[in-house]
Amino acid sequence: MATGVILANLGTPTAPTKKAIRAFLRPFLQDKRVIQDVHPWLWRIILEGLILPFRPAKLAHNYQKIWLKEGSPLLVSSLLQKKALTAALQTDDIVVTLAMTYGEPSFSVALNVLEAAACERIIVIPLYPQYSSTTTAAVFDGLARALATKMVLPEIVFVADYYRHPLYIQAISRSITEYWQQHGRGDLLLFSFHGIPVSYCERGDTYPTACEETVAAVVEALQLEPTEYALSYQSRLGYKPWLQPYTIDFLPEQARAGLKRVDVIAPGFATDCLETLEELQLQNKTAFLTAGGKEFHYIPALNDNADHIALLAALVRERV
Repeated sequence: MATGVILANLGTPTAPTKKAIRAFLRPFLQDKRVIQDVHPWLWRIILEGLILPFRPAKLAHNYQKIWLKEGSPLLVSSLLQKKALTAALQTDDIVVTLAMTYGEPSFSVALNVLEAAACERIIVIPLYPQYSSTTTAAVFDGLARALATKMVLPEIVFVADYYRHPLYIQAISRSITEYWQQHGRGDLLLFSFHGIPVSYCERGDTYPTACEETVAAVVEALQLEPTEYALSYQSRLGYKPWLQPYTIDFLPEQARAGLKRVDVIAPGFATDCLETLEELQLQNKTAFLTAGGKEFHYIPALNDNADHIALLAALVRERV
């Protein structure tokens, strides 16, 4: 029996243009998993009247700063992950493909690829180590919508999270250690995670607990003292309270308090993207240096490095 593997991520615009970004943002910001607290009719007015007419222009400028000649950094890296995982599994009985919750390749495309390969079982790995209703659950919804068109359903194995997996902690810890070996070590290691609204957590989203447990496990592996690391949350949208401290505020505060060098890693991102390459490396770096900091170092996401691929291969083999 052939097995299919879907590596699922959020998605990306097809080009760093206002038109492409607007087409990407609309389904993303229409998702009730992403926007949970605003009445649908009110949100539709806000989205169509305030966000979609204006925000794509700003995002286009940001995407243009990081866009590669091969295309979107997230998609380029995802394709490399797919290729590397296929090679690591070393079998024709497992077919690896990609799917994006928003944009292309879609879940329908991924399912068609696996159906053509006669895959009777599909392992779905959302590339979000820490579960959140805004990301992992949105992957499940997207998959379910695509499966709704199928007459015959394959067996589905869904990986809800993997932040506890020893190979994940090892991969993050080793990436930090290797970075320090090459670039020296800063005065503070900051773990920056994508934030979500506090109200989502109050209704039961377990995301912050998973983030805290991730940091605790990496700190234990690296044997860090309490003064040598911190946790913060980035990418806040809107005016309601999100998980705190906010990375964009925390970094300048630390600089004003005398912090000279900070090393930042974003363990919740399996692939470098706008939030890491532009928001962290450019916006947050500028905020830190402007406030008096001297050195800002971003430790890249795991992307397609060997430890990350070994983790993904283990997640597959454990379920095959």
